[in-house]
Amino acid sequence: MSQPVKVWFDGACPLCRREIALMRRLDKRGAITFVDVADGADPSCPIDRAALLARFHAEEGGVVHNGAAAFAVMWRAIPLLRPIGLAARNGTVLRLLEAAYLQFLKVRPRLQRFFS
Repeated sequence: MSQPVKVWFDGACPLCRREIALMRRLDKRGAITFVDVADGADPSCPIDRAALLARFHAEEGGVVHNGAAAFAVMWRAIPLLRPIGLAARNGTVLRLLEAAYLQFLKVRPRLQRFFS
């Protein structure tokens, strides 16, 4: 049995809202709790709101992950995406995903304008 997963996301970001909407549709088992932190802090989260808005965060089994590792946690909870999440347990794969995520963060502000 998989562990509970909680995902914190920026609901003020149009791009993030679209992605989370897709993840919610794919999460047919309801294995993930999605928390929008745009309107305020989540008192159950050990990470401050600014950090939550700066990078993607997910919690699995009481451990909070960020960046590509957080995406991998979310993917492992969704059967269709689980193989990608499992592949990210390999250090090389995770480093490649993190490098791609860091590049995405650089262009995210420009991309958000297309989804507004």
